[in-house]
Amino acid sequence: MSRVLEIDYANRFARVEAGITNLAISNAVAPNGYFYAPDPSSQLACTLAGNLAMNSGGAHCLRYGVTTNNVLGFKMVTIDGELIEFGGPHLDSPGYDLMALIVGSEGQLGIITEATVRILRAAEGARPMLMGFDSAEAAGGCVSAIIASGIVPVAIEYMDRPAIEVCEAFAKAGYPRDVEALLIVEVEGSESEIVDLLARIVEIAKPFAPRSVKVSDGPEQSAKIWKGRKSAFGAIGRISEYFCMDGTIPLGRLPEVLARISKICDSYGLKVANIFHAGDGNLHPLILYNANSPDELERAERAGAEILTLCVEVGGCLTGEHGVGIEKRDLMRVQFTETDLAVQMRIKTVFDPGWLLNPAKVFPLDGRDAPLAA
Repeated sequence: MSRVLEIDYANRFARVEAGITNLAISNAVAPNGYFYAPDPSSQLACTLAGNLAMNSGGAHCLRYGVTTNNVLGFKMVTIDGELIEFGGPHLDSPGYDLMALIVGSEGQLGIITEATVRILRAAEGARPMLMGFDSAEAAGGCVSAIIASGIVPVAIEYMDRPAIEVCEAFAKAGYPRDVEALLIVEVEGSESEIVDLLARIVEIAKPFAPRSVKVSDGPEQSAKIWKGRKSAFGAIGRISEYFCMDGTIPLGRLPEVLARISKICDSYGLKVANIFHAGDGNLHPLILYNANSPDELERAERAGAEILTLCVEVGGCLTGEHGVGIEKRDLMRVQFTETDLAVQMRIKTVFDPGWLLNPAKVFPLDGRDAPLAA
């Protein structure tokens, strides 16, 4: 279930089995100058099936979109064993957009066995830069200003001081250690375009008083910069157990939310490391705790629930790419009304009348009788 079945460069698509890893798709088309855009940090190991289930993104989703923006079609087996085909190797398909319904449904509606994905021509070049700030608020304000200017970098990634320390020790990428917040901003294009865009971003950043600005000096350093970011969760795991939260917020609320996340964790006596996709407001606070302490574990769970509730309060949502699963199912009522949930559960019932596919996931356990009986 991990084969590349077809590659069509003229029409820019690849047809693959759903068990293939995310990175393997890009590796298959890279010799001809193409790539598959979604790039979760776990792309070396995560499968396309999992990406489809969670609608995963990654660092470069700011410019290229998440999984649902890069899938043209797929084959799905229903609970009755019927094989259904949605979309295909073309830009659009007639009728209802059922693919958008199924991508991100966490395996609750069927099992995807094969997908047709969009492949893109690789840019002429790309270069990241590092910008360090004295506060989370300054870094968050800079992110909002970059996006508001009309410039859409390939990626804008954020790390706070705890994350910087751990990731720099691991990757030795040249991250500044004397700052409270770090942005990794990458742009792409021709050499002249890259130079112009980076210069414009530096000017946009000036009102936020960056303590340091460093542009990658070549492919080797660029690889180290991204190694640090993509290894961040594992690097943090070397020093502590953690809960990885996953919520989204409007970009304009980023400075406020970062400050409130710190206050929430402080109120529970816990440390937090923030590493996330800042460009599209997809937050990943890592709440550090001692797994051998039942009290600390409970406090970490409560802090996480408050952070996700905050995301909804400011106009965001409970998840960006990690799904709801079991951890967030009881928080669904924070974002959705009972009517909203009933409609969603009835949709599941259409595809899976006996609720046999991931039956304990996504929806609160109470209140399921009505949609099941409908």
